[in-house]
Amino acid sequence: MTMNDGGTSPFAEGVTYRGPEDEQVVSDPVRIRALAHPVRLELLDFLDDAGQATATECAAAIDESVASCSYHLRMLAKHGYIEQADQAGREKPWKVVSHSRSQVVDRNAPGSVHAVTAMAGIHVHRQADRIQSWLARAPQLPIDDIDVSTIMGSSFYATHEEIRQFRDDLMELGRRFDGRWQNPDQRPNGSMPVQLFAVMNIDPDRDPHAATCPRQNGGGS
Repeated sequence: MTMNDGGTSPFAEGVTYRGPEDEQVVSDPVRIRALAHPVRLELLDFLDDAGQATATECAAAIDESVASCSYHLRMLAKHGYIEQADQAGREKPWKVVSHSRSQVVDRNAPGSVHAVTAMAGIHVHRQADRIQSWLARAPQLPIDDIDVSTIMGSSFYATHEEIRQFRDDLMELGRRFDGRWQNPDQRPNGSMPVQLFAVMNIDPDRDPHAATCPRQNGGGS
């Protein structure tokens, strides 16, 4: 399982995923569990957008106390997700180590799968809340915004090698827009912020040897 939420990391022997050079790939269960906290994820989201910010600025942005933000920022720094910016001042701002982060399974590390799945569960809940909020607002949005949005599902049979390649292909498609989120000057005229959330998993409840017809389904909303 690979959790990609957008630093080069040394790869452990039991890690099969290899991201691009600027992607922070974390397989250490301790570091992954340290990230699995709603406030810390909110802080990372804000720092991704803001570029850099102090604990006071973070507190105002995510509606948390300065003391709480300071604590969680220190924990993020301790585990290598953020660092202090080199800027003069009494309260130094924080910035992310990498705007692209993945949490991956290390086959040789006890507790690795539990850590990654716990992190994935938090991510799914956050994305589900975001999508439900968007659906509630959809009737009031411009029709062109709705016309290009898609909710899609697909079912197919594939080997582990094919699934892994498909996963990597999907990630590579998303990387064609790298840089635009942080750098407005790279955005073409008419471009808008877009959120993509996809889940692909092997179905443990279906007999892989059962004779079934190929099935695909998808829909745009």
